[in-house]
Amino acid sequence: MLRDVLEYDVLIVGGGPAGLATAIRLKQLDKNLTIALFEKGSSIGANIVSGCILDPSGLNELIPNWRQLNFPVTTQVSSEQLLFLTKNNKIKLPIPGKWKNNNNFVISLNLLCKKLASFAEHLGVEIYCGYSAKMPIIENNTLCGIITGDVGLDKNNIATANYAAGMEIRAKQTVIAEGARGSLAKLVIQEFNLNKDSMPQTYGLGIKEIWQIDSKLAKTGSITHCIGYPLNNKAYGGGFLYHMENNLVAVGLVTALDYTNPYLSPYAEFQKFKLHPVVSSVLQGGTRLEYGARVVVEGGIQSLPKVNFNGGVIVGDSAGFLNVAKIKGVDNAIKSGMIAATAIADALKLQQLEAQNYSALLKRSKLYHDLYAVRNIRPAFNRKLICGLIYSAIDYYILRGKAPWTFKNKIADNNKTQLASKVKPIKYAKADNKLTFDIASSIYLSNISHNDNQPCHLKLKDATLPITYNLAKYAALETKYCPAGVYEIIQAKNAKPYLQIHAQNCIHCKACDIKDPNLNINWEPPESGSGPQYTIL
Repeated sequence: MLRDVLEYDVLIVGGGPAGLATAIRLKQLDKNLTIALFEKGSSIGANIVSGCILDPSGLNELIPNWRQLNFPVTTQVSSEQLLFLTKNNKIKLPIPGKWKNNNNFVISLNLLCKKLASFAEHLGVEIYCGYSAKMPIIENNTLCGIITGDVGLDKNNIATANYAAGMEIRAKQTVIAEGARGSLAKLVIQEFNLNKDSMPQTYGLGIKEIWQIDSKLAKTGSITHCIGYPLNNKAYGGGFLYHMENNLVAVGLVTALDYTNPYLSPYAEFQKFKLHPVVSSVLQGGTRLEYGARVVVEGGIQSLPKVNFNGGVIVGDSAGFLNVAKIKGVDNAIKSGMIAATAIADALKLQQLEAQNYSALLKRSKLYHDLYAVRNIRPAFNRKLICGLIYSAIDYYILRGKAPWTFKNKIADNNKTQLASKVKPIKYAKADNKLTFDIASSIYLSNISHNDNQPCHLKLKDATLPITYNLAKYAALETKYCPAGVYEIIQAKNAKPYLQIHAQNCIHCKACDIKDPNLNINWEPPESGSGPQYTIL
């Protein structure tokens, strides 16, 4: 039995802003290129979660007439504030000029991606939703495409032409644009040793809700960023409130996954955030419409892997182009896709295996310059919150991003957790079902679609470790960091405890693939089209 094979000039894996921008720019450069984009979600945007404040400069360059084309980018930032929160109070902080959002927009990334996809299809890009990139096809040290559908794997977890299962999608160049901690990107980075010269990547877990609020409380275009409470001085992160159109508000909290206390629950911390007067005064009497979570990259330029290799490139958050200081990722994703497209077009013309010009173009770009300027901001917070704030002020106002040093990301997030015996347990209050809610009611608002009988996509490398190691040493931290209640320790009377994995609850945040102390959990794409079905996140 032979696999079905489709061949293209360029294959793009991921239907987010980076992948769509790559496809659009490629067609603008050469309309005769055959381009296919494969998205694991059931539709474009179904798995997308982002803040989201858009700097339109990348969109201006990609599609100069986007306003005339009625892109869903209409709510311009009208006011903004940065607050340091204590338990019940707030302190207003100055916002550095270059980090202000004067000309930016409050958007739904879901809706923007849908519009970008429509634009790409009009140019001739083929878009296929509900198809996961299960495995890369690697031959002669070259990425030749992907396998989608059910696959057989060799001993190194690589799908090869010897296996008949699944569909084979081949291309001269493959663009990896899955977003943060992409499963294909992880395999390719490892296979081609792309991170040999970079520091460990670090991540944050972003949890977000959309609320419909009282029209009297709505302030369309108003945005608030918060640091401090509910996270303590040892945990990095921050919250946000973005007023959208039609009395909608996006509220969220990002918790860096390098936190040390295994009892900490990012989900429960988010519930506490909503109880702060700054947030509760806006949400009171409102209705929750949607809930989601996704990891974001925070490592900065120090943690960027090599982004081009034989047969492919990595763009957007799959590489790690988020500007943490500015809290901007979408614009950089679009710009990285455009830069990659230029390099790919050049490589195809010259019949080169590697789009070698990609790295060179990146290093000459404003994107790279901006990332370099803020490279020390996020690592400075490893020395506690107050130290990070003080250094950020010095770096911005005095050093102006030109410090003669670069702070290092020395330790990966999974190695930062302390033993449960060394820390104090954290007790969280029960949900009030007005502002705070349990996980079960939250994941219901993610509109998850998983067949209960499909194979579990959360694979344990060692099935004994959740009990012998995580439970014994880290108080079963996987039951606390997961924002969808996927992991549960079952302790029956007179029986040994065991880990129950509720894979059908997974909202594809990828936290488990990052935070497990032994990296024992491997997140693989579930059956195609599975997962959350977001509409406005």
